[in-house]
Amino acid sequence: METTVKTTNKQQVTQPKNKGGAPKKRVKRELIIRIRMTATERFYISSKAKDARMPLSSWIRTSAKSAKVIPRLTADERRILWMLAELANNLNQLTKLAHQLGLLKVVRQCQEVLKQIDNTLTQLNKDDRESDNG
Repeated sequence: METTVKTTNKQQVTQPKNKGGAPKKRVKRELIIRIRMTATERFYISSKAKDARMPLSSWIRTSAKSAKVIPRLTADERRILWMLAELANNLNQLTKLAHQLGLLKVVRQCQEVLKQIDNTLTQLNKDDRESDNG
């Protein structure tokens, strides 16, 4: 449907008739993602969306875009943790030896093991790892 509009200089301009309603969106969201969650999780997410005064889908979309996801331990980090466990075992053996032979003979060995543990922990904690999924 078209409407004819007259202007002051006696020209006629044809414009499409306005059908009403909301204007068309530039980007149409057509894809749907379904997730499973517990009732508690749903309540928690809904309350956060309500606190932000946002629709649930908008809040989830915004949260997903801005979330910082930290992967589980890498193979290198697992190797470091394994080394840490071995060093803890060595420390326990040195403690037992210190009780048997006397403390002064084992002090140097303990200091070396403690340095290795400290270096291993420093490597493991080189970045701040935060995660909300426990």
